[in-house]
Amino acid sequence: MSYKEKIAYWIENDYFDEETKEELRSITDEKEMEDRFYTDLSFGTAGLRGKIGAGTNRMNKYTVSLATQGLAAVITNKGQEAMDRGVAIGYDVRHYSDKFAEIAARVLAANGIRAFLFDNIRPTPLVSYAIRRLKTISGIMVTASHNPRDYNGYKVYWEEGSQILDDIADEVSSEIGKIGDLSRIKLMDLDDGLEKGLIQYIGREIDEAYDKELLQLTINEDIDKEIKIIYTPLNGTGNIPVRRILEKRGFNNVIVVPEQENPDPDFTTVGYPNPEDVKAFDYAVALGEKENGDIIIATDPDCDRVAIMARDKNGEFQFINGNQAGALLVNYVLSQRHIKGNLPSNGAIVKSIVTGDLSKAIAKKYKVTTIDTLTGFKYICGKANEFDITGEHEFVFGYEESIGYVYGTMVRDKDGVNSSMLIAEMAAYYKKQGKSLLDILEEIYKEYGYYKEKLISIALEGLEGSKRIGRIMEEFRENPIVKIGNMTLENTIDYLKDHTGNPKSNVLKYLLDDGSWYTVRPSGTEPKIKLYIYSMDVEAKTSEDKIRQIESIVIDKMNSVQ
Repeated sequence: MSYKEKIAYWIENDYFDEETKEELRSITDEKEMEDRFYTDLSFGTAGLRGKIGAGTNRMNKYTVSLATQGLAAVITNKGQEAMDRGVAIGYDVRHYSDKFAEIAARVLAANGIRAFLFDNIRPTPLVSYAIRRLKTISGIMVTASHNPRDYNGYKVYWEEGSQILDDIADEVSSEIGKIGDLSRIKLMDLDDGLEKGLIQYIGREIDEAYDKELLQLTINEDIDKEIKIIYTPLNGTGNIPVRRILEKRGFNNVIVVPEQENPDPDFTTVGYPNPEDVKAFDYAVALGEKENGDIIIATDPDCDRVAIMARDKNGEFQFINGNQAGALLVNYVLSQRHIKGNLPSNGAIVKSIVTGDLSKAIAKKYKVTTIDTLTGFKYICGKANEFDITGEHEFVFGYEESIGYVYGTMVRDKDGVNSSMLIAEMAAYYKKQGKSLLDILEEIYKEYGYYKEKLISIALEGLEGSKRIGRIMEEFRENPIVKIGNMTLENTIDYLKDHTGNPKSNVLKYLLDDGSWYTVRPSGTEPKIKLYIYSMDVEAKTSEDKIRQIESIVIDKMNSVQ
C-alpha cells in the first residue's frame, strides 16, 4: 500500500479507535502524514523505537501489539514449556510506557503465554535480572532510553537476560509479516488475565534479590564512605533503586537534585535527558557547588546508563566522558582484584568496536583479554552468554563509550544501578588516598599515553535524511580519505564485508598509521549518522591536535554529500 492508502485504512477501519482517527484527521501537514506512514516502524535487534503517535511509523498501541503478537508466535512455536515460562515486562517513566507494557502483557496472555508485569516503573537492568531470576523465556522493556520526550521504544530480551540477536529478531519480524490484518492480533482483558493467572505482577521481591546479589560485587571496604555524592536520576527510574543500593552500601552522604528526583515524562528540567550531554548536569552542578560535593552521578531515564563529573584542583566540576569513565573502571576493577588475588586467569573485558583502546592497554598489563564487539550490549553481554557455554573466558567487565557499563554477570545488559555503586566505591577508595578521579585519570594517561576521543552525531530525520545517510556511507565506502595531515590511511575495516568474527553491520573503520582511527556508522536507534574519532600520543596537546585534524577533514567530506 502507498502511504495514502495506509492513512485511509487507519481512518476508515473500525479496528482503530476514534482518538487515533481524530489525531490523524487533525494533521494538515502532508509531509508529517507521509513520515507517519511511508514505512512501518521496523522491528530489529533493538526492538522498536520511534516517535509516539498514530501511524505505522510511530510508537502506539497498535505497533506495540503487532510486535508483541509476532513475539508471541515465536514463543508459541517453541512449545508449551516456553509459553509456561513466560515473559518479564518492565517499563519506564515515558508517556504511554505503562499502557504499552500492559498491552504487551494482554497480547501475550491472549496467546496463552504467561506475562510477569512489573507493578511500577523499573530500570531496564531489572528486566534483565528478572528474566534470569524467574527463568522466563523472554523479556520486554518499554523505554526509549535517553531519547527526547516524544519518543518511546520496545526492547526484547531472550532467556539469557540479554537483548535478542539477529536470529530471534528475524523470527519475530517474519511472524509480524505473516499477520497482515491487525484485527487478527489477540488481546485479553487485563482482569481476565490476572484472574486466569496468565498475568502476574512482579513486586519488591525481585528488587530485594537484585540488591542482595549486587552487594556481593563489592571489591573494597577500606573506603571513605563519607564522600559527598550529588545524584540526579534526570526524572527517570533510577531515583529509588540507586539511592537504595548506595544506602545499603553505606553511603549516607548522597544528595539528590530535588528538581529531577521524581518521574517526569516531559523531562521539563532537562529537555534532552541524555547524561552524555554535559548540559544535562546543569542542576546537579549548581547543587554540587552549593553543597561542596565530591562527585556527581547522573543516570538516564531508564537507568541503564550513567555519567559522572568530578572536581578538579580548582574546585570546578569536570565531565568525565564514557571512554574515560570506562578506562577508570577497568583500571580500578583489574588493579584492585589483582592486589586481592582474585582476578581470574582467563578474565576478559568486552567493549564495542567504537570504544577507545585505553582500557585494552590497561587490561594487557593485568594479562586480561580484551574482546571487541559490534555496538550494543546485546553483543557485549552476548559474549558472557558464550562464555557460560564454552568456558573460554570469565566475563569481568563490559562497556561502551556511550556511558554504558556492567560489572559481573548477574545482569546481561548495561546497568546504571550496578555502575553507580561501583563508581561510588571507586571514588571513595581514591578519596581516602587524597586523590580525585581526575587525578587517577591523569596518572593513567601518564602511564599508557594520552588517548583522546570525540563523538559527533549529525541528525538527519525523515525519509530524505535516511537517504542522505545512505549516500554518505556509500561515498566513504567507495572513496575513503587516504591522507589527513601527516597521518596516512593504513587499513580499512568494512563490517559489511570484513566483519572480523562479528555479525555484518553497516560500519566503516579507518585505521591511520600513527595509531589514530575513526569510525562512521548510522545510529541503530536514532535518525543520525555518527563519527567516532580516536587519537593517541605521548603528549596531550599533540593527541588533541590530531582529533581536530581528523574532524575537519571528515566532516568536510560528509557535508559534501547532499
